[in-house]
Amino acid sequence: MLLLWELVVAASALATPAPGAAVQRRGAAQAWPDAPNVVLVVSDSFDGRLTFYPGSQVVKLPFINFMKAHGTSFLNAYTNSPICCPSRAAMWSGLFTHLTESWNNFKGLDPNYTTWMDVMKKHGYRTQKFGKLDYTSGHHSISNRVEAWTRDVAFLLRQEGRPMVNLFPKKTKVRVMEKDWRNTDRAVNWLRKEATNYTQPFVLYLGLNLPHPYPSPSSGENFGASIFRTSLYWLKKVSYDAIKIPKWSPLSEMHPIDYYSSYTKNCTGKFTEKEIKNVRAFYYAMCAETDAMLGEIILALRQLGLLQKTIVIYTSDHGELAMEHRQFYKMSMYEASAHVPLLIMGPGIKANLQVSNVVSLVDIYPTMLDIAGIPLPQNLSGYSLLPLSSEALKNEHKFKNLHPPWILSEFHGCNVNASTYMLRTNQWKYIAYSDGSSVSPQLFDLSSDPDELTNIATKFPEITYSLDQKLRSIINYPKVSASVHQYNKEQFIKWKQSVGQNYSNVIANLRWHQDWQKEPRKYESAINQWLKTHTNPKKFEQK
Repeated sequence: MLLLWELVVAASALATPAPGAAVQRRGAAQAWPDAPNVVLVVSDSFDGRLTFYPGSQVVKLPFINFMKAHGTSFLNAYTNSPICCPSRAAMWSGLFTHLTESWNNFKGLDPNYTTWMDVMKKHGYRTQKFGKLDYTSGHHSISNRVEAWTRDVAFLLRQEGRPMVNLFPKKTKVRVMEKDWRNTDRAVNWLRKEATNYTQPFVLYLGLNLPHPYPSPSSGENFGASIFRTSLYWLKKVSYDAIKIPKWSPLSEMHPIDYYSSYTKNCTGKFTEKEIKNVRAFYYAMCAETDAMLGEIILALRQLGLLQKTIVIYTSDHGELAMEHRQFYKMSMYEASAHVPLLIMGPGIKANLQVSNVVSLVDIYPTMLDIAGIPLPQNLSGYSLLPLSSEALKNEHKFKNLHPPWILSEFHGCNVNASTYMLRTNQWKYIAYSDGSSVSPQLFDLSSDPDELTNIATKFPEITYSLDQKLRSIINYPKVSASVHQYNKEQFIKWKQSVGQNYSNVIANLRWHQDWQKEPRKYESAINQWLKTHTNPKKFEQK
């Protein structure tokens, strides 16, 4: 592997004919003389800040660094919903979450939805998918669904195991996440045995589960995933001294939504500095293993003589808090959760370019079609990224207004007791909740407060008002929140009816079982009260 890596590093910068320069509002959409192949690798839970300085100093990611040197990296790329299924639904549809009503991990796209891959296949591309997809409805555990549906209920229950680390006993173990490695092997074998024989261009998708935390069976039958697992082989890729211990606000001073999230994620207890640092170190090691799988694809393309004919894109569905803001997992608009990696390299893509424009995962759909020279639908929420990364478009300033100077992200799932909306601009991050009045908003100046520790919404009311008005011009978020409240209640009632007489037993044994079973009547009563009334998101008193 090392020898192959040296061959790749020694390779000259990728230089082949660039895409056509004619640009429409949302993309070039000009057929290329020789349409390139496309490979999209999507991991899970990868903090995008690790792909550039200073985050890049904490862990060795050689293949991400290779893509940076030979392609374009987007420094401000965001998920459109910081949880698996809704985020992926946005990426595969090119539409914002509220437009497809992908409200939680159970509610995504219809299985027959026409994705960008379907369109590319219709236009002559050979297509193949391996690994994690997770953009259609009907998946994830019962517990995950019920937690999302009942987030408006007036109770606080721990829904996750305590975040902890687990070191693989074999020190030299490379393939820790074996399922991901098997899917990577399948993708590589497909490239070798199938793709090399095609006369048409191909598009290959590889979905990885890493660096998502591993399941925690101790949480019960409907277990969550709070285990950060790796081996010494990958831990050696981490610069332990460079790991930053995040600052936490006192529990009594946390924003009410953050407190609910921290509590339901089982993170309000005491953690030693060593525990926090270990969680972060193991997470970074899991990122290093992810990078190696990306590398297998790049190396295979290089070996087969396909690298100079193929656009390679790497991104993730969302990030991972890894104990920032006293949380792990995602489901938050904070940078660690919402900021994703996005790198593109290949024929016609500028090398060693860093783009600071804010972009998001809905831009993948139009970008894929634009690469193939396919005209873009006008109803998409996203914009092609080629005008920001193509060698043919030398005068970048001409296109600075092509992609709007904002992105939208929204969240309606579990571990957060109010629908959440983020408007991210070049300087500001504005976060609104629910109906815009029952829960106080947050405003962060990321240029002076990159760790998002100081909410300045009340300090700068004019800016807060202006950003809220802009957000409302993009999405009628009070109306969307009301729709989600109604959906949650209807779905819960249907589920309750479906389990019949087993209801009390089933609901008591979901992931919150350790808390629920202490006072089952109290919690069932709270649900019954919620079902009788129109429930607004609760502001819980901090314990």
